[in-house]
Amino acid sequence: MYDYRRMTPEERQVVVADRRARGFPLHKPPHFRQGEGWYFISGATFEHRRHFRTPAELTALTTRLLEAFEEASIPTAAWVVMPNHYHALLYVRDLALLGKRLGGVHGRSARYANQRDGSPGRQAWYKYSDRKVRGERHFYTCIHYVIANPVKHGFAKTPFEWPWSCLDELLAQYGQIWVEDLQRDYPLLDFGRGWDD
Repeated sequence: MYDYRRMTPEERQVVVADRRARGFPLHKPPHFRQGEGWYFISGATFEHRRHFRTPAELTALTTRLLEAFEEASIPTAAWVVMPNHYHALLYVRDLALLGKRLGGVHGRSARYANQRDGSPGRQAWYKYSDRKVRGERHFYTCIHYVIANPVKHGFAKTPFEWPWSCLDELLAQYGQIWVEDLQRDYPLLDFGRGWDD
């Protein structure tokens, strides 16, 4: 995610020229208007700093995110919150509305973290990225990725140990066998490699 800092000046010029040529914003992920549908959303703190470490902080951030989705009537298929990022699989009708809702969550949680740390004005979040789901296999692989993500990043030894995810909801709604089938039938392979490290 932060490869730019390791690039030579010449490599940076190529990257900036490419972003300009494609009409991308220079300092944040682009959001393409791809229409209504399921989107895989990722939000990360700036430089992946772990601003939300305690159970109370993770619970508060989780509550804020889920309330924002509910208030905007955004259906949610999967979600997970960690100290430095989150993922959600959402049915989005309007990316601009989603952006406003996430901006509110980011702003409120950033103010809290900055006040706690005595760092007013510090950038706490690095926007969010979105990826439109391309089909059924992609959809279910996203769910598998969401519930496995705390293990990938070393926050838990098994997905069942991480309370800030939708896993308990999935178990209650579909059962243990469904979750096991999901993990077997929709392997992660290299899903997330290079952008969620």
